[in-house]
Amino acid sequence: MTSTSAVNPPLPPEPTAAQLRSAAGTFSLLASPVRLHLVWLITHGSYDVGTLAEHVGIGIATVSQHLAKLRLAGVITAQRDGRRQLYTVDDPHVLALVDQIFEHIAPDGTLAPDPPRT
Repeated sequence: MTSTSAVNPPLPPEPTAAQLRSAAGTFSLLASPVRLHLVWLITHGSYDVGTLAEHVGIGIATVSQHLAKLRLAGVITAQRDGRRQLYTVDDPHVLALVDQIFEHIAPDGTLAPDPPRT
């Protein structure tokens, strides 16, 4: 019988309970199609609430509520530009996460095939 440790590389340290709760909270936050759409948009530029509302097709008040949740979670940041707030994603981990999920999902919603291994 083959030992599991002989087949698999050693595991990294297991995530802590706090890390698991925080990660689950982030995934839960991004489970909303509207919030995920907003984050996707914001990963591609800095936008104000009105522009985001136009792109997503919902009201400014609703977009503002979603943006507040995303800001509280640290997923997005806001910077004042005159009288308006511009929303951005500064965290490279969030940028990578959003980029990778949409590389993995085809436009029709199915899983995209994995690229060939080299």
